[in-house]
Amino acid sequence: MTSTEPGMAARARYALILAGGSGTRLWPLSRTLLPKQLLALGGEETLLQTTARRVSRAFSPARTLVVTNEEHVFEVRAQLRGLLPEVAGSVLAEPLGKNTLPAILLGLDRIVADDPQAIVGVFPADHRIDDAAAWAVAMDRAAELAAQGWFVTFGIPPQAPETGYGYIHRGEVLGQGSYAVLGFTEKPDRETAEKLLASGRYYWNSGMFVFRADMFLEAVAAHVPALYDWWQARGERPLAEGYGGIPDVSVDYGVVEKLDRIAMVEAGFDWDDLGSWEALYRLGSRDASGCVIQGDVLALDCSGSLFFSQGSTLAAAGVKDMIVIQTRDATLVCPVTEAQRVKDVVGALKSQGSKLVEAHVTVRRPWGSYTVLDEGPGYKIKRIEVLPGARLSLQMHHHRAEHWVVVSGTALVQVGEKEILLTDNQSVDIPKGSQHRLSNPGKVPVEIIEIQSGPYLEEDDIVRFDDVYGRTAKTGAKSQ
Repeated sequence: MTSTEPGMAARARYALILAGGSGTRLWPLSRTLLPKQLLALGGEETLLQTTARRVSRAFSPARTLVVTNEEHVFEVRAQLRGLLPEVAGSVLAEPLGKNTLPAILLGLDRIVADDPQAIVGVFPADHRIDDAAAWAVAMDRAAELAAQGWFVTFGIPPQAPETGYGYIHRGEVLGQGSYAVLGFTEKPDRETAEKLLASGRYYWNSGMFVFRADMFLEAVAAHVPALYDWWQARGERPLAEGYGGIPDVSVDYGVVEKLDRIAMVEAGFDWDDLGSWEALYRLGSRDASGCVIQGDVLALDCSGSLFFSQGSTLAAAGVKDMIVIQTRDATLVCPVTEAQRVKDVVGALKSQGSKLVEAHVTVRRPWGSYTVLDEGPGYKIKRIEVLPGARLSLQMHHHRAEHWVVVSGTALVQVGEKEILLTDNQSVDIPKGSQHRLSNPGKVPVEIIEIQSGPYLEEDDIVRFDDVYGRTAKTGAKSQ
């Protein structure tokens, strides 16, 4: 890396929030189409919203970008719109998930166009940090070090021999609670984690970074040239082109662990990545029996357990040291000590082709939401809610016909060249192969019941002809 020029500390700061990922260890609450960063876990705001609010204490919203994937981009914008409108207008979508390094490069395309030597902070959207003021102080110190040519990470003083986190080896003191980094240890086994904890010289790796943009790009060119070549060619073609062929690599493995000028700022704030149900139990508010309870739960003579229910009543008796999570379509039961095995459950479900990994029975879309009420061979019944002023794409289906019944509101329905207004208890048939569209011209939500019938009823049987959300280029997409 090159040395810093005088006055670099005054460089503009940019924040890059990474809001991809699927959060599989929090299944069945977290799903591919609604991962943990888009959920409210123990509070009114989602993890994404609390992250954006915290980042705005140290970085201008006008210089804050969010990188997510195409399936989540509309939900991310919707969650940020009322909170930080400037950030909502700077949400970038990956064509598909390619780990953290390509996501960072996607954001840097915007940043270096403004300032090639900008100071950039990278922050996952799914961390819990309670002391935002102390976090902002740490950011100031990190920005100073980055301006001096350091690649900066943040070390969390370890509280236990945790095997789910990576570790940072602390080196010489750089001043003001910061140190040079001697090396990194990937997620260790229990015996190794106990040794690292006992040494007093290792910290949990928080996964947050601050660096100077041009120096970071130099490191990418040196250590991941295939990615750098793709990024450099962005002037000739959009970054989205060729995304499927670029390396799937994390920023830690691809760049950070190969640098020789890395600094660590010791965190003066509480931190947790909320990576498992055990973390939510540990951080939750416990009752007199040591239980953490959320939702409609009846717990009799239970102790040391986490109970979470969404959409139905969960009753338990005599349960000790267990995690019991219930959603409308799935239930998870495991000992608190086995919380990390949830990822094995998700892996097994994926191998079986289960839809439970992908989505809840209620799926949010840019125009509203739909809920699967019932389904079986040859039929599927949904409740669809369309927000005021919103409309679905003009589309058709090859394999199914539909019957719509308006429950509430006023629906504008297009079938072929004909448009009709429907109100409560009125219905319309949508023949297979016909172009159709559902819109809400009113001031209140429209709710309809949709009955599908046909030999194939999956969400990828959609051909779009016109779409206000820019999805007409995709045939066989996952959403209406």
